Amino acid sequence: MKKPSLQQRLHAKKRSQALIVGVTWYTEETWAEVKATATDPVCFEDSFPKWKAMAVAARREFQRSGVRAIECQIVPEEFFAWCTQNAQENNATARAEFVSVSLTAAMNQHAAG
Repeated sequence: MKKPSLQQRLHAKKRSQALIVGVTWYTEETWAEVKATATDPVCFEDSFPKWKAMAVAARREFQRSGVRAIECQIVPEEFFAWCTQNAQENNATARAEFVSVSLTAAMNQHAAG
């Protein structure tokens, strides 16, 4: 079997690096604060330890499938301000969008720096 060329290897590497996902991450305090004001509290696990176990498993699953999963801490004050600015409710869609926007901004900042 022929070894892949340098160009093929670089393409493969670039492809794998392009798959990056932000995983919503909390501390016990921020989890409770965001859950308390969520319009969809049923989307949250029953307790922080249950949420943490689910989040760690999800991150591991992403990484196992070749996706870079980056923890994105939600800072409640920043998230609530973002919701107000963007006329969003505190729900799963808004939380995911906030994490995506935050990750994109952090990646762009890192690339520029």
